[in-house]
Amino acid sequence: MSSQRPRRIVVGMSGSSGAIFGIRLLEVLHTVPGLETHLVMSTAAAQTIALETDWKPRDVEALATTSYKIADIAASLSSGSFQTDGMIVIPCAMKTVAAIAFGYDDNLLSRAADVTLKERRRLIVCPRETPLHLGHLRSLTQLAEIGAIVAPLMPAFYGRPTSIQELVDHQVGRLLDLLGVEADGLAFRWRGANGSS
Repeated sequence: MSSQRPRRIVVGMSGSSGAIFGIRLLEVLHTVPGLETHLVMSTAAAQTIALETDWKPRDVEALATTSYKIADIAASLSSGSFQTDGMIVIPCAMKTVAAIAFGYDDNLLSRAADVTLKERRRLIVCPRETPLHLGHLRSLTQLAEIGAIVAPLMPAFYGRPTSIQELVDHQVGRLLDLLGVEADGLAFRWRGANGSS
């Protein structure tokens, strides 16, 4: 990371269920000093936000430092010369998984992910779909083979969560670990069966 620019994380939200994970990630990143977030939200993601949460898409966009239109293929994120420190697609619909896996850059979200991979930057893809058919599995395998981290949105129960918020926070905390962003108190840290490290 260059000392001449702020740290930049690109966040993509596509139309899979699980919009609350992307919203919570943006909320936490919004509080990190010296960090810029660059958000690309698909049309389907905006619909899912309205269906699944009390948030309005414009209010989710306001959590980001900069927000882009999905069709703005000429935006800064479409070029590798715009330096970032990684990208996360959360949640990631299987259509978007396939587009990224096979370089089908028909919108800014898939193009930004493609740029992240070609520039050898960290790309984290968070699918939320079940069950998976062979086509899904092949696309996810392709993503892993070309350098993406596949991190499905799966709840963990070893911390004995008592609310949906705790489940979401734990998942977001673990994803922030993958991004190299400190966020104390979100993820339950396993210290062994007896609580010792």
